[in-house]
Amino acid sequence: MRAASLLFPGQGAQIQGMGRDVADASSEAMDMWKKAEAISGLPLREIYWEGDEAAMSDTRALQPALTVVNLTLWQALSRSVRPLACAGHSLGEYSALAVARVLDVETCLKLVSLRGQLMADSDPDGRGAMAAIVKLSLERVQEIVDKARAESGQVLLVANYNTPGQYVISGEKEAVALASSMAKEAKGRALPLAVSGAFHSPLMQRAADELARHMQKVVWRRPICPIYSNVTAGPLEDGESIREAMLVQMTSPVRWIEIMQSEAAHGLHDFIEVGPKAVLSKMVARCLEGVETAGPVTTAVVSKLEEAMA
Repeated sequence: MRAASLLFPGQGAQIQGMGRDVADASSEAMDMWKKAEAISGLPLREIYWEGDEAAMSDTRALQPALTVVNLTLWQALSRSVRPLACAGHSLGEYSALAVARVLDVETCLKLVSLRGQLMADSDPDGRGAMAAIVKLSLERVQEIVDKARAESGQVLLVANYNTPGQYVISGEKEAVALASSMAKEAKGRALPLAVSGAFHSPLMQRAADELARHMQKVVWRRPICPIYSNVTAGPLEDGESIREAMLVQMTSPVRWIEIMQSEAAHGLHDFIEVGPKAVLSKMVARCLEGVETAGPVTTAVVSKLEEAMA
């Protein structure tokens, strides 16, 4: 049985038809879709198997649907792979928690459905925005963010540290627009993200507080393997530490570069991305460039049933 570190993607990994092949082949997988639909109150299979891009981008539906895809792919893959560690990017961290048995599947689906609803409703006035900044160093991006925040007087921060040369900024629209313009002047690129608010920023605080109230009622079990946290970037190995990190995850940056480097520092070098398309696996080499590893860095993607069964 192969032993590897598992990576679970978050928002942005959705594609039309995702998870359908697994559900058609497994009554257990189909039942998970139905459970997620009952919990969320949304026709998830209709949206993601037959819907358009706009419908699929709605975070209310996306969060439970993508979690189902990640988890049903893992169900198929688990016959041949043992997790040495788990990490998930933003929303994907909930899939990691379920796979590591910190949360049972039903609790996980309830939390991500609530999270999607709260995040979608967190910005009724449309104050927030996000943009990816590429082709600039972290130091330059941080300088731009600091200057744009000072000039606009608005909330702005680096929300996702994805790879060296790819960062996501989050905050109020005027500040994001100003920083995007500055990034272009600095010979970088700024790509607006189709999101409903300023995720992983203080503008999510009200939604995070409501989610935390529900999280406090949940049983957080000891994981079967280390969880590399978005908040701490290091391995967490007890339920209480994981709960404390997840309570602030929605308003904290995603420290993906540090997560990958921390995994490498702990001897991990074989990674499998479990999700509907290759996103995180493409980041591995960039995050680990120049980093000493215990062995050759290898990556694989399991995005459909035939790959899980290979």
